Amino acid sequence: MNRYEKIASVLEAENLDAVLLTGEANRFYASGFFVPGTDATVLVTGQDAVFFTDARYTEAAARCLDGAELREVKPGKSLTDQLRELVFLKGVRRLGFEDGAMTVQSFRRLEKALSEGKSPCELTAASEPVSKLRQTKDPAELAAMETAQGIAERALEDILKEIRPGVTEKEIAARLQYLMLHYGASDMSFDPIVVSGPNGSLPHGVPSEKEIQAGEFVTMDFGCIYGGYCSDMTRTVAVGSVTEEMERVYKTVLSAQEAGIAAAKAGVPGKAVDAAARAVIEEAGYGEYFTHSFGHGVGVEIHEAPNAAASNEKPLPAGAVISAEPGIYIPGKLGVRIEDVILITPEGCRNLTKAPKELMVI
Repeated sequence: MNRYEKIASVLEAENLDAVLLTGEANRFYASGFFVPGTDATVLVTGQDAVFFTDARYTEAAARCLDGAELREVKPGKSLTDQLRELVFLKGVRRLGFEDGAMTVQSFRRLEKALSEGKSPCELTAASEPVSKLRQTKDPAELAAMETAQGIAERALEDILKEIRPGVTEKEIAARLQYLMLHYGASDMSFDPIVVSGPNGSLPHGVPSEKEIQAGEFVTMDFGCIYGGYCSDMTRTVAVGSVTEEMERVYKTVLSAQEAGIAAAKAGVPGKAVDAAARAVIEEAGYGEYFTHSFGHGVGVEIHEAPNAAASNEKPLPAGAVISAEPGIYIPGKLGVRIEDVILITPEGCRNLTKAPKELMVI
């Protein structure tokens, strides 16, 4: 069953005749072909799929697409007009759309077009069904993610040789990006986070011109894209030496991560995994300094469902890939985060990250 067929298979349960994919992530998931922004649309019915794009992408799309009809949007006939004709031709009466990816302006334009005629078509929000399908990774998706993870880890091996007093956070971030591209990545999963010393208390701090000093932690959060799928990892290393407090904080975070990973299993609510890690940090007296969730889903997007968060009462599905990234952030002083990505299985989980995570002093 290809991705179009998987999407088609859930339409009846959602009381839909078809679904319109307008967001980058779901279009790529369905087709395996990436078009940026709003320059493509995919219509999936119970019987077939149609991929719309313009002349800038049609040749490349034709080489890649399998299982969908390719239609070119040409000047003089808008995408909305083509969709209206096709929807009426196929007898679609309830059309799902990505409410999280479509602008109000686009929705109103499409709604008006589909309301005209003798057999109007109703638009209904339908982001959830495709998002749910994306949670469970198939072997091809996992292979791409593991390759992306391997590329990031090769970059880590190299950058560890370059971290020393006097090098700036920006320089490390730039080198990480170059190394990942050099080793085969197509892009970054996100802009790398590199923070040191007191900047480490900023979970999503922006790399600055600050020079790394001896006796500081350096936290690096980075990942890359390979085959359309993301990797994600964080390592915190010390430069020159560590204090007793630095060592205590690091070991607490590592123990919390191990506790969360041990609790992760298909059928276990996301909040239970978060709670297992949070309990370790709270017991050590750092509870107020763990300010985010244990983890988030990773795949076509760097943040997607499901989450290992206190707010998620839903069970984690087998085949999901989530991050495992507890942290402690003491304002103006230091921060530590350790992050792996794990595959949820019926028996527990499998760690896709191979890089060592014991406290490293370089």
